[in-house]
Amino acid sequence: MNKTISAFIISDNEQSVRYNISKLNSVRLIKEIFVISSFISNKYFNDKKVIKTDFIHSSDTVKTINEKCAEDFALIIFGDKNIDIKEESTIRFLEIAEEQPAGIVYSDFYDEEDNSLVEHPLIDYQPGSIRNDFDFGSIMLFNKKQLGEFSHRQNYFKFAGFYALRLFVAEKYSITRIPEFLYSVKKAEIAKSGERQFDYVDPKNQYVQLEMEIAATFHLKEINAYLQPISRSVDFSKEHFNIEASVIIPVKNREKTIIDALNSAMNQKTNFLFNIIVIDNHSTDSTTEILKDVLRKEKRVVHIIPESKNPGIGGCWNEGISHPLCGRFAVQLDSDDIYQDFHTLQKMIDKFYEKKCAMVIGSYRLTDFEKNEIPPGLIDHKEWTDENGHNNALRINGLGAPRAFYTPIIRKIKFPDVSYGEDYAVALQISREYKIGRIYEPVYLCRRWEGNTDSGLSIHKENENNFYKDSLRTKEIIARQKINSLKDFKAN
Repeated sequence: MNKTISAFIISDNEQSVRYNISKLNSVRLIKEIFVISSFISNKYFNDKKVIKTDFIHSSDTVKTINEKCAEDFALIIFGDKNIDIKEESTIRFLEIAEEQPAGIVYSDFYDEEDNSLVEHPLIDYQPGSIRNDFDFGSIMLFNKKQLGEFSHRQNYFKFAGFYALRLFVAEKYSITRIPEFLYSVKKAEIAKSGERQFDYVDPKNQYVQLEMEIAATFHLKEINAYLQPISRSVDFSKEHFNIEASVIIPVKNREKTIIDALNSAMNQKTNFLFNIIVIDNHSTDSTTEILKDVLRKEKRVVHIIPESKNPGIGGCWNEGISHPLCGRFAVQLDSDDIYQDFHTLQKMIDKFYEKKCAMVIGSYRLTDFEKNEIPPGLIDHKEWTDENGHNNALRINGLGAPRAFYTPIIRKIKFPDVSYGEDYAVALQISREYKIGRIYEPVYLCRRWEGNTDSGLSIHKENENNFYKDSLRTKEIIARQKINSLKDFKAN
């Protein structure tokens, strides 16, 4: 094999840097090794001097790698972990990079836990994998040519440099996963002298999020998937409803929580009529009996048991919004969550009329089962703006809760019959054409407990969920590209 590699270790942990240098020194295809750090400075590791940078994920770091890379490819090791990669694995990376040809290559790996190796599969990259938290593992192989092309771009980022690089590569070249376990990863011991928490690794950091949004928006423009600000309003008077709002509660086997949810809904104070539609997904515990007991006392509760034996949460939602007693607006309440106070429903419906929008999304507070706040506390998605929220929605993995819909529009769109990502799917589609209203104060309590459907997920289930949401984004990008292509055709 004629191709060779320059290796770059991007880390702030001295222990892992020393370990990784010792491993990379044994790989003959690697001709030079560089260390890039924002914390370690004025140090040599054997003969490898640290390249100091203030922001290790910046555009300047990418340019530095391009300048220092004298070989055909750059192998970049990210993070503060010990990496074991052998000669044959490096050869495999190069083989795939040349065969495709690929701008970026990454692979599955092993996690080393208690002296044993545990498989850690990743997922394939697709056009909709533009979220900034896509997992490439700890090793990525970059083609030197693409590094050079990106370095000529004028955009400068302190925190989103590698994110922008990845999006740039995806615009013109393939990003290829090798479904083979080509290296192992072990968490490094962190010396006290190296302990430091940087602001830029905090996903809640507003400036970091802003940079990520700028990079994603630029990418959407480059691939003709960017949409101009939405101005279309909704006329709520076109269709008649006897009920103004319906609280929609899909439920299955929630005997511990369903009464809390129902009481939360029934105790809402509003200046309009509302009901509660519970879609009981063939519960096998005492949930159904609890609901029947409530029905005898509360006439506003509508109890539905679907004909289908195994609908997803999306299928349950379709049952609720299609019911003749569904109100003008359909408002979410999960069966193990509760509203923040007695006024949540009123606030949600008021926002529809204020913004004349097709969907409203509130903010929620994470709590334990006893309603004590747990980190990170308030989830308000303030990165959403009226001007660019519908574009930025393609970068993030969720839009918040509770969610509410103008019923005639959600009846036309309908939910995919799945139990993960169904809300995100319809939100993307709605935002393509209609305005979405936001409430940034907490109106909802999302209670975390061992019974949550997303509690203790395996890596395989996480991958399945993430791949599905990436596929939703892929479909949405294609739909938006078609809209823009049609506009371009008409303009010409």
